Amino acid sequence: MLYHIRMDVHLPADLDPDQRADLLAREKEYSQQLQRAGKWPHLWRIAGEYANVSVLDATDHDELHTLLSGLPLFPYMDVEVTPLAVHPSKIED
Repeated sequence: MLYHIRMDVHLPADLDPDQRADLLAREKEYSQQLQRAGKWPHLWRIAGEYANVSVLDATDHDELHTLLSGLPLFPYMDVEVTPLAVHPSKIED
């Protein structure tokens, strides 16, 4: 199943710089691992915001929740999920 995801990140302004650097490094590694595994086929930054729009590919809602909640930044995110379905006018690949 494909899901359209919007993630808005809200890190505390007083977060220790070393903790911030570690958190961001772990986030990058985890997200790239999901991309290499085909679970995160599309990832776009929203210009001017600390946010992204993504498409994730999960077998079901439970797997999606596991993937998202595994993100190191998850505790600092507002996440909006929209399940996607094939459009009847889409030309098949």
